Amino acid sequence: MGEQVHNRLSVVRPERKVTRRVPAEAVGAHYQTIGHIERGQYNPSLDLAAAYFGLPVEAIFSLQPFTNCSPCRRSSRG
Repeated sequence: MGEQVHNRLSVVRPERKVTRRVPAEAVGAHYQTIGHIERGQYNPSLDLAAAYFGLPVEAIFSLQPFTNCSPCRRSSRG
């Protein structure tokens, strides 16, 4: 299955005041899929998820656990 991909979706989404349904509908997925991605139970199309929030893939996903920082506030899509 490959390496685990860590993500900041559970941080970015609340910062932008977006429910799981909003990005799910935008990319044609079920809202529960967003929860699976946030918990690391499913690896999505990284480009698609990052494009929704208008951020580079590296700002949301990493092969290493993230430290506490928030580059995610750079742009807002809401």
